[in-house]
Formats: sequence, C-alpha cells, structure tokens
Amino acid sequence: MKITFLGAARSVTGSCHLVEAGGLKVLIDCGMRQGRDAKQELGAGGLSFDAGTIDFVLLTHAHIDHSGLVPVLMKNGFSGRILTTSATSELVQIMLVDSGHIQELEAEWRSRKNERAGKPPEEPLYTAEEAKGVIEYITTLEYDSAYDLNENVRIRFVDAGHLFGSACVEFYAKEDGREVKTVFSGDLGNKNIPIINDPDIIDSADYVVMESTYGDRMHEDKRPPDEQLKDVLSEAIRRGGNIVIPSFAVGRSQEILYEISVLLKEGGVPGLEKIPVFLDSPLAIQATEIFKHKYLHYYDDEALEYMKEGVKFFGFETLHIAETAEESKAINDMPGQKIIISASGMCEAGRIKHHLKHNLWRADSTVIFVGYQAEGTLGRQIVDGQRKVKIFNENIHVNAAVTMIDGLSGHADKGGLIEWISHFKTPLKKVFLVHGEEDTILSFQKTLAGLGYDVLAPRLNDSYDTGLGLSPAAAEPKKDIPELIRSTLHNIAAAVEAEIAHGNGSQLAPMEEELKDFLDKWNNRKATRNGEVK
Repeated sequence: MKITFLGAARSVTGSCHLVEAGGLKVLIDCGMRQGRDAKQELGAGGLSFDAGTIDFVLLTHAHIDHSGLVPVLMKNGFSGRILTTSATSELVQIMLVDSGHIQELEAEWRSRKNERAGKPPEEPLYTAEEAKGVIEYITTLEYDSAYDLNENVRIRFVDAGHLFGSACVEFYAKEDGREVKTVFSGDLGNKNIPIINDPDIIDSADYVVMESTYGDRMHEDKRPPDEQLKDVLSEAIRRGGNIVIPSFAVGRSQEILYEISVLLKEGGVPGLEKIPVFLDSPLAIQATEIFKHKYLHYYDDEALEYMKEGVKFFGFETLHIAETAEESKAINDMPGQKIIISASGMCEAGRIKHHLKHNLWRADSTVIFVGYQAEGTLGRQIVDGQRKVKIFNENIHVNAAVTMIDGLSGHADKGGLIEWISHFKTPLKKVFLVHGEEDTILSFQKTLAGLGYDVLAPRLNDSYDTGLGLSPAAAEPKKDIPELIRSTLHNIAAAVEAEIAHGNGSQLAPMEEELKDFLDKWNNRKATRNGEVK
C-alpha cells in the first residue's frame, strides 16, 4: 500500500490523499486550497495527478477544503465512483454548485482586469452547471456499513462528529496475505457540538492519517457553547450595535440558529427576544432546509428532546431569511440592533464582506467568530487584532468588539485529538499528521512522539509505501540564473500584491506597478549565453 499526500500536508486546506492498494487508486477527499494554501502550485487542469487513473473518491464530508476540486476531477477524465454518506451527498451538491458560481464570478472579474492589461481572459476552474454533474458519480454509504471496492479492498465510514454526514474512513487492504487497516480521520469534531453526535470511537488500526488543526492548543473556554454564546450575546446587546457572525454556511450557521432558539426558549439573554436575526447566505439557507427536513436520525439526543418540546431551531419568530441581494443590502439600512449570520466563515467572499464593511468601524458593533480562520484570510487578520483591513479596496478601521467562541469550533482541540487517538488499543505502526499549519503539526508531532507514537509529518507530494517507508517528493529541477531571478521577482510581486489587497502594505503600493512592469519586460527578453541577462 502506498499513500501520497496531495494536499493539506503541513497546511490546513486542500485535503487530498491518494491510496494505491489492491490494484486500485483511491482518493480520500479532493479539496480546494484556500487562503495562503491557494498559492501552492498545481498541475495542468488544476490537479497534480492524472484524474483518469482514479478509481474511487471517498469524501469524508462536504466542506469545500475537502470536496472543492471534485468537479475539476470530472473535467479531467475521472470516470469512477464517489462514495460518501447520504447527508454529505446532498450537502456537497449545493456547496459545489455555489463554489462553481463563485469560480465564474472570479474568472469574470479577472478577465475584465486582463482585458484592460491586454492579456487573455481566464476560464473558471469549473462552472455551476458543471458542478451539478457530480450527482451522477455519487454512491451513498451509511455509517458502519462495510463496502467492497474490489476483492482486495473494503471500506467503512464511522461518524466523525464534525458536520452532518461527516465520516472517518476505515480502509482495509489485503497485503502480503494479511489485511492492513488504515484510518483516515477526516475532520474530527469538537465534543458537544449542537445537533450532531460526538465522534465515534475507533479502537484498531495499523496506520492512522490524522488531522491536527488545533494540535498545539486547547480551546480556551471549556464551557458548553450555549453558555459561551449567552455571555457574548448579553455583552453585545449591551453595547447596542449590530452583531455580525461570520459563519460557515453549512454546519456552523445551523448550529448558531439552534443555540439562539434554545436561548430564546429558556430566556437566558434579556432582550434577545426583541432583536431580529437575519440568516443572510443563499447557501446557508439551502443547507438549513436539508438540516430541517431530512436526516433527523443524525440528531443527538438533546436536539431530539428539544424538538419534542416544540423548539423550532430553524423557524423561531425573530428569524428572517435574506434570500435576494436586495434583501441582503437592506439589512444594514434597517434601524435598530440586529444579529446578522452570513457567509463565508473566513470572510474571504460572499455577503459577509459587505456586513463587515458596514459594521467593523462602529465601536458599538460586535463581530463573533465561531470557527477556524486560516492564515492569509480576512477573518484571520481580524481575529489576530489587525486594526485596519482592506475590504473591496477600501481601508476599514476595526473599532468593533471582536470575540471568538471556542465551543462552536467544529474541530477537536489538542486534548480532544489526544483522546481520540488514545482509544486505539492495537499498536499503531505509523501516524501521519495532516490538515494543520506547519508549526502546529510539528508541535503536535512532538506531543504524540512523547506519548510513544511513531509520527511523521509529510510534506506536499511525499509518499509512504508500507514496504519502503517515506519517499520525499522529487526535488525541483535546478533553475538557471535568469529563471531563478524571474521566479524570485514574481514571488516578491505576488507578496506585495497580497499585502496591499489585505490592507497591510500602503507603503508598498508604489512598488506594485513598477514590479509588474519590470516582470512584463523581463518575460519578453531572452537569456543570453552563460546564463547572463541582456
């Protein structure tokens, strides 16, 4: 068996692992790279491997950093099957169509910019229409049901407790006369997440590929999420301004609505009953309908009990749905205090950027973050305390109160990760850490090594063969002097552009056009003999 780490290797997003075993090539997830990870180079067509050779894709859950390149896989010749749970199947369809729409808008914007610069237009990675075709490739498989991929390989999904339908993958492959078991954790849920159950226990494996998003820290506030939200909302209501909650459209938005509905039932936050709550995300609205009408068998006991008592998680009296762009724009023109739940969760796109533009500069406003913020994202800048950010090319001062609710995080913290892996009773031959920032992964590697585990932190495109061990990715060919200089200048220009885009580089702005002009001239020249430049 051979595992190649094609994404989320010493980085958080873009989860994608290729398993070659039993005569098959199987992808565990096929995610999109986001934030700084998006700068990692991919091959032609947006992939670093031959899509036509892949037999199966096993989707652990619907989030775009795990599923976002599936339509690209299809465009590049994939003709196999995608296996996932029924809830993930429905959620991933709406998420990929939404992602395709975003790809189209971004390509249109870049094409207009290119046209002004005399450059060719850009095509989207995939369109919304292309994303709709994913359903034709999907076969659903419920928790705890074994499925044979062929006579040599079988799999089983178990509940990862991260999102409706999220799964860990148990991968069994016959090797040298025995069955080798590898567990892919997917994203492991935090305990006591609203609505869904805690992660299932797995107690045996030979190898484990494990996420480590919070591998170097504990969630600071260990109180239940309803208590944390109660305190934060009480203080935000006292401040008097709008309460903006950047939220992942699928999963987190529904959990927040659940918690607000429970607080309203119990009367735990004085004045909350008078404040309108706006769900302002087309994708979140679609996902909420799936949470509302289907898959009640995924609900935990607490949620089922509240339902019996008549609590309407997604239909309480003060909830308002903003479906159209006009309804979204009208929210900030309405008088009085409001709670605005909008996507995207890391503030990189969507309607949330408009709400932040209108509210971040107000001292009476509150911004509540409820999930992980990747490096390089607008959300990370705000959480890290940056006092000025750029939104739609406008500098916005951050005067609002900014807070994070740990209890609503969809990821287990360091203690939760250690608890999860401690349930394995059989000795693990190797543990591979993925899905974490490099410093976090290396820190968690030391932690687990100190507990007696044999731990590796693979880099992007590294492979591990159970017979040969770890094979580092092939080193890049040595560049000649002109290409090395060109590449260096290109990286500098990209870094300057990124800093300016994020509001960090006002002093660098004059350099941007100079660098671009220099690069244009450089690309039109030829390197002369002996590696020197004219």
